[in-house]
Amino acid sequence: MLVNCNSCQKKFSVPDNAITKSGRLVQCGSCGKKWTQYPVKESPVIKKKTIREKTPNKKTRPKKNLYSPEYLQKKHGLVIGEDKNQLDKKISYDKKKNNTFGFYGYVIILFIFFVTLFGIINLTKEIIILNFPSSEMYISYLFETMTIIKIFFNELVNQFKY
Repeated sequence: MLVNCNSCQKKFSVPDNAITKSGRLVQCGSCGKKWTQYPVKESPVIKKKTIREKTPNKKTRPKKNLYSPEYLQKKHGLVIGEDKNQLDKKISYDKKKNNTFGFYGYVIILFIFFVTLFGIINLTKEIIILNFPSSEMYISYLFETMTIIKIFFNELVNQFKY
């Protein structure tokens, strides 16, 4: 017996004795819809299709050559078949684009700058105070703050050691 799914129009071949007169709950294997199927009276004119007749020969698409230079260029950006001078120019151009520091590079440079600045101020603080006496208070506050920050980080590290 042939059973049709009302949702996706898929046809299934079911043995005649599997579905009784009271009906049976069936489920489409393709779309998953469930329904109650009752026996269907087939007319003698309808011919049952075999599995071979059910699947017609589909036209096969021509396969793409996955290794052709055009396909590799389009899909993956690979260049094949150019002379070496052109490839060297492209490679050097690509290397120039990637010469950036990034976020962490700038953070490291900023850290080195501030450490250098504090070192210079520490070495020349007597000279600065002699030339600008009012700056003594600000320089002492700066180094007192740096000492407090140093103590804070030392305590933080010591807390995780033990």
